[in-house]
Amino acid sequence: MYHTIIIVGNVGKDPEMRYTPSGQAVTSFSVATNRQYTSGSGEQVKETVWFRVSTWGKTAEICNQYLKKGSKVLVEGRLTPDKTTGGPRIWTKQDGSAGSSFEVTASTVRFLSSRGESSEGAATTSAGGMEVAELPPEDDIPF
Repeated sequence: MYHTIIIVGNVGKDPEMRYTPSGQAVTSFSVATNRQYTSGSGEQVKETVWFRVSTWGKTAEICNQYLKKGSKVLVEGRLTPDKTTGGPRIWTKQDGSAGSSFEVTASTVRFLSSRGESSEGAATTSAGGMEVAELPPEDDIPF
């Protein structure tokens, strides 16, 4: 069996990179996707879904270097369920309402913002186009 997810959205905050004990780079960042629709009663509804993305190896290094808060990004990868719920990570927001985010392990990351396009001044690559960073084979990823 196999599954893949493709999300396009905005980076929620600057990426954070760390290293595993074996020296493998891991970068994490959040991506918000937005949808707007009209409900049955005619009111405009805005919906935001958050994804927490993990990248590994060279992909992690490239994402840490070029992604910034507000950058537009396309992420292709697989969903990683929360070990306690078997689904998304769920928490209680400060206002008391429920919140959730979905965990994604990225296999491909494409930078969609042009240089200086994001509100935080994010840069992309010197190529000016879409940079694609591929994840190493799953056997190379330590868990």
